[in-house]
Amino acid sequence: MVGRHPWWFLAIPLVCALALGGGFAFLTKAKANNIEEQFTPVNGPAKADMALVSRYFPIDETSFTTQRLITEGAYAAFIAVHPSGKILSEEALTEVLRIDGVIRNMTVSESGQAFTYRDICAQKNGECTPNAVLKALGNDVRAIGSIAFQFPLWVTATEQTFLGTTLRGVETNGSGIVQSAKAIRVFYFLKESEVERSDRWLREFLKVFTEDKNDFQLQETPVSYFTSVSRQEEFEINSKKVIPLFSITYFLAVFFSITSCLRFDCVRNKAWVATLGVLSAGIAVLSGFGLLLYCGVPFAMTVANSPFLILGIGIDDMFIMIACWQQTKVHDSVEDRMAETYREAAVSITITTLTDVLAFYIGINTPFRSVQSFCLYTGTAVLLCYVFNITFFGSVLALNGKREAENRHSLTCMKVPNNCPLDCSEAYSLCCVGGLYNVSTGTETEHPMNVFFKKYYGPFLTKNWTKVFVVLLYAGYLAASIYGCFQIKEGIDLRNLALDHSYIVRYYDHANTYFSEYGANIMVMIPKKADYWNNTVRKDIESCIDKLNDLPYIEKQLSVSWLKFYMIFAQRSNIVLDNQNGFINRLPAFFHLFPDFSQDVYLSGGVIDASRFFIQAVNITSAVAEKNMLTELREIAESCVVPLVVYHPAFIYFDQYLVIVSNTIQNTAVATVVMLVISLLLIPNPLCAAWVTFAIVSVIVGVAGFMAFWNINLDSISMINLVICIGFSVDFSAHISYAYVSSKKSTINEKATDALYLLGYPILQGAISTIVGVVVLAAAESYIFRTFFKIMFLVIGFGAVHGLVFIPVFLTFFGLCMKTGIVENAGTPENIKDTHSEAPSNLELQSRSVTESASRKMPFLYSGASELETDSS
Repeated sequence: MVGRHPWWFLAIPLVCALALGGGFAFLTKAKANNIEEQFTPVNGPAKADMALVSRYFPIDETSFTTQRLITEGAYAAFIAVHPSGKILSEEALTEVLRIDGVIRNMTVSESGQAFTYRDICAQKNGECTPNAVLKALGNDVRAIGSIAFQFPLWVTATEQTFLGTTLRGVETNGSGIVQSAKAIRVFYFLKESEVERSDRWLREFLKVFTEDKNDFQLQETPVSYFTSVSRQEEFEINSKKVIPLFSITYFLAVFFSITSCLRFDCVRNKAWVATLGVLSAGIAVLSGFGLLLYCGVPFAMTVANSPFLILGIGIDDMFIMIACWQQTKVHDSVEDRMAETYREAAVSITITTLTDVLAFYIGINTPFRSVQSFCLYTGTAVLLCYVFNITFFGSVLALNGKREAENRHSLTCMKVPNNCPLDCSEAYSLCCVGGLYNVSTGTETEHPMNVFFKKYYGPFLTKNWTKVFVVLLYAGYLAASIYGCFQIKEGIDLRNLALDHSYIVRYYDHANTYFSEYGANIMVMIPKKADYWNNTVRKDIESCIDKLNDLPYIEKQLSVSWLKFYMIFAQRSNIVLDNQNGFINRLPAFFHLFPDFSQDVYLSGGVIDASRFFIQAVNITSAVAEKNMLTELREIAESCVVPLVVYHPAFIYFDQYLVIVSNTIQNTAVATVVMLVISLLLIPNPLCAAWVTFAIVSVIVGVAGFMAFWNINLDSISMINLVICIGFSVDFSAHISYAYVSSKKSTINEKATDALYLLGYPILQGAISTIVGVVVLAAAESYIFRTFFKIMFLVIGFGAVHGLVFIPVFLTFFGLCMKTGIVENAGTPENIKDTHSEAPSNLELQSRSVTESASRKMPFLYSGASELETDSS
């Protein structure tokens, strides 16, 4: 049908693609780039805990303390560093105060109204939340000599202040008095209720440090800065940076495709066919994305990787169809040649599409929205890529066939002679004479690469000493991969969501270098009613808090408990708290003396419905420490007699550690089983199907192991690529195994060589085309896109090596892998049509008969060269 009506199959897909492409009008609305939403588990425990904490302890912006933040808050900050430890010198503090003055006094306009930091800051006692060091100076740097800062807890007559997040690189004397410091951090917290004005002020803050070109630095060390909107803004810039790379990728894909399909025959040359094949992949992206955007599917940042991948997949399918076309009889009608092409190629790309799409759709079953979005968009686009290949690109092949049948030039479409006139030059022969074919087979001439795999590579690989080397090479590969799997790190580093040269990176560097010792100030909440006046209950609570404080990640001296302070208050005031009325009625007097503690107790109708305490984390410098701390805290909280909830805003990100490994293993296991089922259907021999499954597992282990060597963490971004790994790893190994099983050669070495002869070049083309599709991402300034390239490079590289080196050798170790259930129906094929302009010779008829008969008995699913070499004798 496609061969008979090519123009319809050319026009209709293009019209459909343009119509579906209209969905891009909804792209802005569909963008879903919220980092917390996309890169943390959908049903993470910390999100439920945050809702519970918010219910009982909402933020009080008039009595604000950073310790009691439920979210990260709306804030700006800068870090000033003096590497020689003189940040508390008069000279350095003068510069810090100058920066602070510029920030506090900058005027911002929003909706025609001017305001300053003082108008929107989070306040306590009527003042903006101060920096303890700068407040103590009172704008007079000379006062620094008379102030004795205690570290980390500075206690004065009126209050105590934790300096662990303010000063770092600190040296103290025997009494804990600060002698010197290397860095100071100044925060500016804003009212979260003032969303628009706070957002406008934060952007003006960034402008002060960037566009206004203020020279803020100490001793050649630039001051680093950050805001609560910085990470999100920088993350969204990533997609804009990658758009120019896609145009480069498209050019490389077209160039590689044309180069691969060039022939020194002006009629058989398929440069335009290759170009339109790349276009077919492009309109598949347009259609698939547009369709889902019409449906309102969220478009996450990770989806920006998808076009690079789909381009490689589409080109791979194009090579299969061209290779199968080249095995058809050049003198058959276009309809018959298309039928023969589709009998081989359509089945092949159906299988590979099925494996890829299933791998992606299985990936939707993850708790990370960024992975779900990527898998849904990519799986749908791959499916449409298949549809456009058998319709749009099929029509291109059919039109090209009509041109070839009339012996027309591939560029000018002018008719050219079959044979070069005697008086013409070689240049004329190359450019103006064409239409040659293999007379013995009736097909196009054999590609040199197929000859290489048949005569040189295949025999070399099947030598005994080569097999020994391959086995040793595989053993080394497997050992290195398994070792790497135990070295891989978990979790996403939030700094990696920004561009490499972003100002965020410098801030994170300073924070990690100087402010990593004291981590989260963790909230410990009792979410239910408890008899706090009961001495036994109080002891149970104290015992639970002590267990938490005894963890190696917690600094016990810095824990804060309203209940402990209340008991001290009662003891000093000679108050009895062993009954409900006495306990509740004395609370107002206690809160009057310690107003901050009033935010830690939720009173309702004379009953305490919930209360909270605080513990201080220390020395959390790695993802492993974060995971262990969170796990142990929750285990103790769950085992406690009194119900406890441990919470901090950072736990929302830490939750990924609890699911990333198990979910990755679950997805890969399910997908591998599905691929095994497909392999059993594809390859009529259980043992060889098992080899395919072995190859899938081997490639996954290799990719995961070498991720550690390439500094790639196991996170939601790399999980995407491991899902891709399953679909791609099955392609090469499944088809080489099928070709081995189906080969009619008599010995195992000949069967392996025959499989490589048929599939070696298409596998090589497919691997190179996919890598070409993603190679430009290696130059991206973003960790997300570079990670995608690295893992795709590993997937395709290891997959191709398994298909071209390991699997062909391993198959020769088991002679049992041979196709079963084939009935040998020798004889003359039916309905052989003579479409030659002249009567074919007996040799041609015999050749065609043998070829077509064998072709029906050995329907190779991935033909990259001539299916058989017919013995003309």
